[in-house]
Amino acid sequence: MKLALVERLLAAREEGRPACLVRFLRSGEVALVVAGELVVGPDLPDGVLDAIREAHRRDRSTTIETAAGPLFLQVFSQPLRLIVVGAVHIAQALVPMAALAGYAVTLVDPRRGFATAERFPNVTLVDAWPDEAMESLAPDLRTAVVTLTHDPKLDDPALDVALRSEAFYIGALGSKRTHAARLERLSALGHGPAALARIHGPAGLDIGAVSPAEIAIAILAQMTQVLRREG
Repeated sequence: MKLALVERLLAAREEGRPACLVRFLRSGEVALVVAGELVVGPDLPDGVLDAIREAHRRDRSTTIETAAGPLFLQVFSQPLRLIVVGAVHIAQALVPMAALAGYAVTLVDPRRGFATAERFPNVTLVDAWPDEAMESLAPDLRTAVVTLTHDPKLDDPALDVALRSEAFYIGALGSKRTHAARLERLSALGHGPAALARIHGPAGLDIGAVSPAEIAIAILAQMTQVLRREG
């Protein structure tokens, strides 16, 4: 492997950018793709960038068949992240569960009386308004976003940014009636049916959850299902 390629790979890793080594098993050539762009190596056959995106989402290296023969995609993905909007009781259960599942969790809530270190120890707390926080956090395809406040002034701006991102999971708490009204508001912001269908609302698998802890389990289970699903 050429030194220049190794240096670019290490730089991408230090910057926290997703990288993939593409090994052409027939010719022995190697290419490097960083954040969806070819930076070193031969041109890639059609469909390879899409395959790399899916491999990153699942954090799983894989071999694919192409017009140029078999390619091995060795992915170096970013850590999983969870952005929770709303420092409510469900968040107190969801945050530590998600951390145990390997997520780096950020809790967003401008209400400083809610988002405190006492209620959420060892968690990154952001007290900016959700739209500003979300723009700064820049959700990517290894990021889940969950809104929990039931307050359109907080949830809607976060969902607006999430829908314009590559977040692999977007969940919003609330009843079916609440969710229907939410979809109308987001539609007025320019989001079409395909985008709105990305929102899991009410968030969580339908397991009959009642308590905050049970609802948190349902949400984390649904996040896992979406992340690990095949295809």
